[in-house]
Amino acid sequence: MADFISNLTGEQALQILRRLADKGGSLAETVRDEAKDILAVVDIDETAEEVFFYLDCIDVHDCWDKSGPSRHGYTSPDDAAAELIEEELQPFLDQPDRYHDLGMAEQERDYCMGIVLGAYKYEHESKSEFKSWCTDIPLEYVSDLLDRWRARKHNPSASVEMNEFIRRRCPEWARYLIRSHDRPSV
Repeated sequence: MADFISNLTGEQALQILRRLADKGGSLAETVRDEAKDILAVVDIDETAEEVFFYLDCIDVHDCWDKSGPSRHGYTSPDDAAAELIEEELQPFLDQPDRYHDLGMAEQERDYCMGIVLGAYKYEHESKSEFKSWCTDIPLEYVSDLLDRWRARKHNPSASVEMNEFIRRRCPEWARYLIRSHDRPSV
């Protein structure tokens, strides 16, 4: 018997899942429960490793290819570097919004932590030649991410946990990522 399932593309598999969920009944409920179970597990370190990997795989030659004159004007290497970082980070930056929309605040926080840690590791551990073209760009994206996350008015303990995580795991970014109103009084 042919193994149709392992020969599906990701898009085809998603299409099948949507069809099953749309049919209703116990199978649809099972699909939804499985999706919820998968989304419920957020491994901060695994997310960080994925972020690091995607950033670390950016080739400096891609930056050089994107920069320079074109019929639309001139793109500086710094602007090209920012575009490349954004292209790689965007799928990660979109996921916390999905968690928020699903009412999964803990997973949203943990996923944000993973993004912060992955970008931090990239900035401090990567040996990539491209890294010199994107100094502080990962920090800027992470700072914007945390601003959006904080604006959602989470449980106050979530902010405390985020700040403690940043102090412990990303100490050199703490002064940039912890807002004065989030700091404990001394």
